[in-house]
Amino acid sequence: MEEIAEVYARALFDVAKEHDVLDEVHDQLGQFTDELSKNHDLQVFFFSPYFSSQEKKDGITKVVEGGDEHFVRFLELLAERHRMPALFRIRRVFDRMWAEENKLLSVTLTSAVELDDDIKDDLRKKIEEQTGRKVDLTTKVDPYVIGGLVLRVGNLVMDGSIRARLERLRKQVAKAA
Repeated sequence: MEEIAEVYARALFDVAKEHDVLDEVHDQLGQFTDELSKNHDLQVFFFSPYFSSQEKKDGITKVVEGGDEHFVRFLELLAERHRMPALFRIRRVFDRMWAEENKLLSVTLTSAVELDDDIKDDLRKKIEEQTGRKVDLTTKVDPYVIGGLVLRVGNLVMDGSIRARLERLRKQVAKAA
């Protein structure tokens, strides 16, 4: 299923990029899959083999009214080939390609308390300078951090929290005893 998602996502990405509607298609794919994930009736309709491809195509036309023509045709192709259940995986792959194209770096910042906007902006700018990429910064508050920050950049975690320091100290004491 992952290979199928990769192929379809690449095809949609290439067509959207070629016609200079990449951001528009990205937004519409996100909106469609978000709505689909929330609406059980839509899932039953689009994923069920009991409805014909033509009925699904007609449904797509009604649900995605005013959507980009390439995106609508893409959804119709998925319906015709009974690939609608792969749509969530297609979106994940497409999002990854879109982020790479836009040099977007996902960063999660966890702190014990809510940080001021100035601090968040400073951190975002410093990370952008270091990486040369645009940063999509998400912040979380976790009181168990106690103090300091935990920064997750992709798969890399930089843990400068008091909790992590205390844990390292606990291990050293336990090792020495």
